[in-house]
Amino acid sequence: MSSMASLLLLTILFALFLTSNGTKASILIQDFPTLSFEEGYTQLFGDTNLMLLSNGNTVHISLDERTGAGFASQDLFLHGFFSASIKLPSHYTAGVVVAFYMSNGDVFEKTHDELDFEFLGNVRGREWRVQTNVYGNGSTAIGREERYNLWFNPTHNFHNYSILWTSDRIIFYIDKVPIREVVKNQYIGGAFPSKPMSLYVTIWDGSTWATGGGRYKVNYKYAPYVAEFANLILQGCVVDPTDHSSACDDFYSDGFGTMTVSFDEKLKMESFRRKYMTYSYCYDVVRYSKPLPECITDHHGIEHVRAGRRGRQKYGNKKQSAI
Repeated sequence: MSSMASLLLLTILFALFLTSNGTKASILIQDFPTLSFEEGYTQLFGDTNLMLLSNGNTVHISLDERTGAGFASQDLFLHGFFSASIKLPSHYTAGVVVAFYMSNGDVFEKTHDELDFEFLGNVRGREWRVQTNVYGNGSTAIGREERYNLWFNPTHNFHNYSILWTSDRIIFYIDKVPIREVVKNQYIGGAFPSKPMSLYVTIWDGSTWATGGGRYKVNYKYAPYVAEFANLILQGCVVDPTDHSSACDDFYSDGFGTMTVSFDEKLKMESFRRKYMTYSYCYDVVRYSKPLPECITDHHGIEHVRAGRRGRQKYGNKKQSAI
């Protein structure tokens, strides 16, 4: 067993011990070791618009009139924990999209799975918005998008954005605060992401939809737009890309399967969603005359008022394309 695998096993063992003593493992799992760019990633596009700093521990990707940029994990994963500290471009950023996401669209073109953090730029004086998406088995025609404001300015400092993906739940975190939990159930069924995915990071021109439904475009006089990434974490079951077999033992998978949201974390998540969620597909009566079966909605709550009043919004899906 490699030293990295041994460390991972010890971390999960300690997490399970703490869970049995009343402390949830979902917090501890965020203390996994980070990887340098060369250890875990490869450049997708953007040539010199991707720069490595601090011996590859920090990555800058930029968007200009010529191109955007992007990179991806070297491995495919089936479940795990994926995280990065991100600092977004400042000033006028309308139309700019920065994405931190998992996908297998290059392998399963018509039945792909996807888990997204998308950061949507804005006009000067207005903050970035964050969008999460969950697609499974090619379910993009339905879409399970949510959109949020933030309680901080994401251009001033690095903040942590993380995805925990297990066989029965998906949890999105910002700075260790869970902001969204998707639990597999009979209603989601085959639309729950279940096939191996790679991690992707991109910056691109989303002028057609990202800000004001396409009203505000990227203004390249403010270019280059630079997004900074550090503390890159890839901790999951690595899958053979040729036959999708996995070398992960059962205990490794079961260890991730125990991760969940504690009672205190659930209170923090509910508070975040009441204060900062501005859109949820569950309340979009324009797209869906009736909420999808997995949705549990409160039509008298603040969440409904904030999320439902905005109606239909546009969403893009070209994160891997060069500009």
